[in-house]
Amino acid sequence: MSVKWKAKALVQKTISYFPYKEKMNYLLQKYVTKGLELNDIHFGYKLQAAADHISYLNKYSQNASLCNISVLEIGTGWYPVVPISLYLYGVKSITSIDIREWMSEKSILTCIQKFIQWNDAGKLQEYLPDIQNEKWIQLTEMLNQTDSFSKDEFNLLIGMKTLVCDARNTGLQSGCFDFICSNNTFEHIYPDVLKDILKEFIRLLKVGGLMSHQIDMSDHFAHFDKKITVFNFLRYSARKWKCIDNKIQPQNRLRFVSYKQIYANLSIPVTEEKTWSGQPEDLNLISVSDEFNSFTSEELLITHAHIVSKF
Repeated sequence: MSVKWKAKALVQKTISYFPYKEKMNYLLQKYVTKGLELNDIHFGYKLQAAADHISYLNKYSQNASLCNISVLEIGTGWYPVVPISLYLYGVKSITSIDIREWMSEKSILTCIQKFIQWNDAGKLQEYLPDIQNEKWIQLTEMLNQTDSFSKDEFNLLIGMKTLVCDARNTGLQSGCFDFICSNNTFEHIYPDVLKDILKEFIRLLKVGGLMSHQIDMSDHFAHFDKKITVFNFLRYSARKWKCIDNKIQPQNRLRFVSYKQIYANLSIPVTEEKTWSGQPEDLNLISVSDEFNSFTSEELLITHAHIVSKF
C-alpha cells in the first residue's frame, strides 16, 4: 500500500491546526506536491469546463447576447481560466467568491501567458473558437504592463469582482445573476453547508436563470499519488475518513446520486446531466466500506459529473 498520499494527508491535517495554515499549505503545494502548477493538463481541463459553461449559456439563454449576462462563480481558486474565457466571449460581468484569497498578480499573469501559448500553438481555438478579437487584444496587452500590473486592473478589464465570503450568506442582492457556475468545488463542501449554499444560489438567480456545476468525485489524493486509484477513499468509514480528511482541502466523498438527492430536496431542476465513470477494475482493487453499500457499482463508478439547471 502506497504511503505517499498518506504522508500528504498527514501533513495537511497537521497544517490545518496551525496559524497561517493557508500560507503553509501554499508552500507545500508549490514546492513539494507541485499541485499549484498550471500545466497543460490542468489548463486544458479548465478550458473544457469554460467551454461547457459557455455552451450551456448559449443553449439556454434564449438567444440573449452574452454581453447582457451577469455571472457568479463559486471557487475563485488560483488561476482565472473560466473568468477569462467568459470575458473573451463578451460576458457582461463576473463575480467570483471564495472562502480565501488565492489569486495573485503572478498567478494571473501565468494564466494569461498560458492562454497566449495555447493560442499560438493553435490549441485554444479547439476549446474557444469564437472569442472576440477586441477582448483578446486587450487581454494580451496586459503582459506589456507587468511593471504596473495589479489584480485591480485585471478585474476592471474583464469586469470581474472577487469576494472573500461565506457562500451561504453572500450579502449580495437577490435576483442579480443570470448564470451561476462552479468548477470542481462542490466536492470540497460538506452536505449541510452545500444545501445552504444552493439555497443562496436560488435566491441570487434571476427568474429564468441558469446554473452549471462541474463536480470531481474522485479521490483527489490519487491526483498526487498514482499508486492509488480514484476510488481509494471509499474504503474508509466516515469515522476513519474524518481522521484523514482536513479543513484545508476537504473531500465530502458524496456520490452523484447524493448530489441529485440534494437537488431534489431543494426542488432544483436537473435540466441536463453528464457523467463520467472510472474503471471497474480500479474499484475492484479496494474493499469498499459498508457505509457505501446502498450504492450500486455503477453509482460508485461515477467520478465526474456536470449538472445544469434551468429555472
